[in-house]
Amino acid sequence: MTRFRVVHRTEYAYGRSMADGFTSVHLAPRGTPAQVVHSVALRIEPQPDEMEHVTDQFGNAVTLLAVHRPHTALLLESVIEVDVSVPPTPVADTPWEAVVAAAAGASGALACDLGPYLAHTDQTPFVGGVSGLPSLTAPEFTPGRGVVEATRALCSRIFSEFRFEPGFTDVTTPLAAVLAERRGVCQDFAHVTVAALRSVGLPARYVSGYIETAPPPGEPKLVGVDASHAWCAVWAGEAGWLDLDPTNDQMPPLRHITVGWGRDYHDVTPVRGVVIGSGGGQTLSVAVDVAAIG
Repeated sequence: MTRFRVVHRTEYAYGRSMADGFTSVHLAPRGTPAQVVHSVALRIEPQPDEMEHVTDQFGNAVTLLAVHRPHTALLLESVIEVDVSVPPTPVADTPWEAVVAAAAGASGALACDLGPYLAHTDQTPFVGGVSGLPSLTAPEFTPGRGVVEATRALCSRIFSEFRFEPGFTDVTTPLAAVLAERRGVCQDFAHVTVAALRSVGLPARYVSGYIETAPPPGEPKLVGVDASHAWCAVWAGEAGWLDLDPTNDQMPPLRHITVGWGRDYHDVTPVRGVVIGSGGGQTLSVAVDVAAIG
C-alpha cells in the first residue's frame, strides 16, 4: 500500500469583473476496496457566498459553490491524501457471455448498480463501420473466453492501436473521430473502452482521478502525467468491478488515485461552472502534482 498526496490547482482569470458565478467541483476522492481516504482540503478564493457538499447519483462527493459579488478570478485548490493498494487478480474467470446474461437479468440493488453503465451515452455511443467498435471487440470477445482475459486483451489492443496525442481532441470531439483517427488522450481512450465494453453487453464505467507523475525506479514514465487522468472499470460478475487503464495498458491500474466515476466524462468533470458578467473573456490554468509520500 502506498500513500499519495495530490495537489490540484485550478484558476480562472476573467477579462472583466464577473457579477455572479456558480461552480460544481468533483475533486474529493472516494473510498474503494483498494483506496482509503485520509484527508481532503479544498481552498477557494474568493470565499464563496454559498457552498454545499452533496453526493451525486453515482456516490461521488460533489461541492457546489456560488460567488454572488464582483470578482475577477476564481481559485480552487484541492489537497488530498489517500492510501492505495493494487487489487488482486481474480482467481476465476467467468465466460464473458455469462456475465452479459447476468447483467441483463439483474434485479433489485444489482440492477440499480449496473443499469446506468449498460446504456450508451452521447460521449460513448455505438459506432459501427470498418474502424468502429466491432473492429476492437470481435477479435477479443470470442465464444467462451473469460471476461477478465478478453477485457485485458481489449485494453492492450487499444493501447497498441491508438496514439497518445495531446491537442488532437477536446471534450467535444466525437468518439467516431477518435476511432477513425486512432489517436487522442486518456479521456478518449477511456470513452472508447467503455463504449466497446457496453457494445457487447458488459457494464462499464468511466473513472476520473490521477496517476503518479514520477515512475517507480527502473520503470518507464507513464503517459497522462501532470493532469487529471481517466480510465475505466468493467463489471466482471462474481469478481465485481475491475479497473483498467488503456492509456498505459494496465489491468489493474498500478498507481492510480480514484476521485469518482460515472457514465462518461460529463458525470465527473473535475470543475465546471458558469459566470455572469459583461464579457471580456477568461483564461484557465490547471496544475496537478501527485507524489508518493509513504
